[in-house]
Amino acid sequence: MDQPVLVYSFTALAISLPCLYLALILLSPPPIITRPAEKTYRSRKSLKDPLNLPSLADVGSIDLSVIIPAYNETSRLPSMLETTLDHLNSASIRQTRTFELVIVDDGSKDDTSALALKLAQQHLNSDIRVVTLEKNLGKGGAVRHGMLHARGNRLLMVDADGASRFEDLELLWKKMDELGPKDEPTVVIGSRAHLVKTEAVVKRSVLRNILMYGLHTILRIVGVGHIRDTQCGFKLFSRRAAQQIFPAQHLATWIFDVELLLLAKQLSIPVAEVPVQWHEVAGSKLNVVKDSLQMLRDLLVLRANHLTGRWKVSP
Repeated sequence: MDQPVLVYSFTALAISLPCLYLALILLSPPPIITRPAEKTYRSRKSLKDPLNLPSLADVGSIDLSVIIPAYNETSRLPSMLETTLDHLNSASIRQTRTFELVIVDDGSKDDTSALALKLAQQHLNSDIRVVTLEKNLGKGGAVRHGMLHARGNRLLMVDADGASRFEDLELLWKKMDELGPKDEPTVVIGSRAHLVKTEAVVKRSVLRNILMYGLHTILRIVGVGHIRDTQCGFKLFSRRAAQQIFPAQHLATWIFDVELLLLAKQLSIPVAEVPVQWHEVAGSKLNVVKDSLQMLRDLLVLRANHLTGRWKVSP
């Protein structure tokens, strides 16, 4: 290669790299800001006077925190809560496990918070806390907020639609007992990979299935291709794992699950997948085309920020 070509190549590289880095900065999400009112919660014992939320940095004081992100969920939340509480209040579980439910209203436009508080008053034996975010962050932002203010030694994130069978928590719990018997940092996630060829998945729309297979291909590039199902909204974290992962989370959108798993990998926190039962529930907020494009953008931004060292994480 002659000298003029070399000079041109290096000049083009010198110009393009700063432009690409600037584009990365502009495309990256801003820091997630917590407003003063969002650091409080209401419950059946404090309907009008909000109380201060605890911190994930504190020592855990109960066995389990169930984090439920909710955006415009007045139609699906009641049945999901009923199923959840039926299991947690069953005789075999109630005698051995203390728990709380943390419902994070992600800036809903309907009466999700009011309904959640009404349901809390109907379940006098259960600790249900309702946190209302002033603005919609996205599912990932709502989950992160709930996790950062939970009291459990183990923390479960679960979708408000009730698509995952809640009783399968015991499968995740047993696996975590095996992986972290002394409360070591551990993550156990529900997986629907075994359902790929079953009616539950086959009956989904063609676009959603195309999205699923395309996502798996991209995940191999991002670095979590070893996980067969990153998007199942049924994930259990030990407190020590949550204390390392969630403060480092940047994405608040649909693809935040991938960031959580990538952070666990970088922190050398073991992640186990456990098959769970799942069914499609009407009322999904996912816009297949729009959100697919956003997921692709966020995955690229995520990977670029980690490669450039802008988003760093350490134990």
